[in-house]
Amino acid sequence: TIEYYKYLAEHWKDDAFYGYQFLNGVHPSMIRNCPHLPSNFPVTEEMVQPFLETGTSLKQEIQKGNIFLCDYKSLEGLPTRVVEGKSLPLTAALCLLYLDTAGTLKPIAIQLGQEPSEKCPIFVPSDPELDWLLVKIFVKNADSVIHQIISHLMKTHLLAEVFAVATMRHFPDVHPLYKLLTPHFRYTLQINAAARRALLGPTGLLARSTPGLEGIIELLRRHLAETTYSSLCLPDNIAERGLQNIPNFYYRDDGLKLWTAINSFVRAMLGLYYPTDDEVSGDAELQRWIQDIFTKGFLGNSSSGMPESFITVEAVVKFVTMVIFTTSAQHAAVNSGQFDYYSWFPNSPLQLRKAPPTTKGLVTMDTILETLPNIGDTVSFIISSLVVLGSYPEERFCEPAAKRIIENFQKELSSIEERIITRNASLEVPYCYLKPSEIENSVSI
Repeated sequence: TIEYYKYLAEHWKDDAFYGYQFLNGVHPSMIRNCPHLPSNFPVTEEMVQPFLETGTSLKQEIQKGNIFLCDYKSLEGLPTRVVEGKSLPLTAALCLLYLDTAGTLKPIAIQLGQEPSEKCPIFVPSDPELDWLLVKIFVKNADSVIHQIISHLMKTHLLAEVFAVATMRHFPDVHPLYKLLTPHFRYTLQINAAARRALLGPTGLLARSTPGLEGIIELLRRHLAETTYSSLCLPDNIAERGLQNIPNFYYRDDGLKLWTAINSFVRAMLGLYYPTDDEVSGDAELQRWIQDIFTKGFLGNSSSGMPESFITVEAVVKFVTMVIFTTSAQHAAVNSGQFDYYSWFPNSPLQLRKAPPTTKGLVTMDTILETLPNIGDTVSFIISSLVVLGSYPEERFCEPAAKRIIENFQKELSSIEERIITRNASLEVPYCYLKPSEIENSVSI
């Protein structure tokens, strides 16, 4: 295995490694295919032609599906912490990326705001080296804020808490779904209670990040209103983002294998207790469970696509698959690599001090150093009894058929592990975050 922090220190400025991180770093949730440029991101052919392969154009590459976008529009107008009388900067950036024929993904245009203007120009790789480096840092600052507050805190920790509380509230301990799901909530309430104090308290890590508590609450509100059921289901999420065919996307490849394995396991287990749709529609405890999740967790937002009730076995299978995947694999994907990618702080800064550049050619190394946090804040932002996915140590299921299904699930996870190890052996930067042996069965850290 490589020592990530050393590799990061050597390669964090490289555009190829910068692009790689949007797929296989600690935050693979933002990037999406770009079938057409947003109207507020007026990138022209002339701007990016030098960074495309010979004989092609931006229009052609968009049509081929080789142009990708990270858009941080949810940060627009977000309140930020006031430090020494000034609000900390946080840019609602747009970053355009290009996939070449070698399978390398690189940024080719960056705009540090949602409204283009003379004071908000589009930067490209041929701009002065330090200009380009600084605007990339601002994009990663935006990405880090969304990663920690939304993809990590909200969409794994807080969602897991919603599922855990509803499960404990509505299922007796003899119910098969209580038995199936409880291991995936091990220590979740405890870690979340601790996180509220350690991360969101007045001196907590996230409270000291750029948005501060007020900004965090507003960002959570914005994203909860827009969160959809399909975005939590990996196969649907990958399709909606148009990422089915992008090469070297190990989060997708490993994640889909795990989703399929969990889905098969859940289908087999629930088939023992819900042989027909009638058993589903007639299970009052199950119906109260999903209604509670819909009303308390998603505030009754029908536009989210979250189910309000269950009519078919298949609908329950998909939802339970999502719950288990979210609390195990998805949490591992956005949690396990934090030290790897945050330990070299300029790569993923949670706080910046100076306003973004508005004019090209004026950035110096002093500008960059003055923009990054001071030493005290930098040190505080570095993040550092495993029960692995598929383990059911309490043996709540006593039926022989259920035990066989669990054994088959564990065998499939071992097979996935072997395939990942084989693939990683040939990679310069191995992707290990979805190795089943390193996935916690619950959100407990």
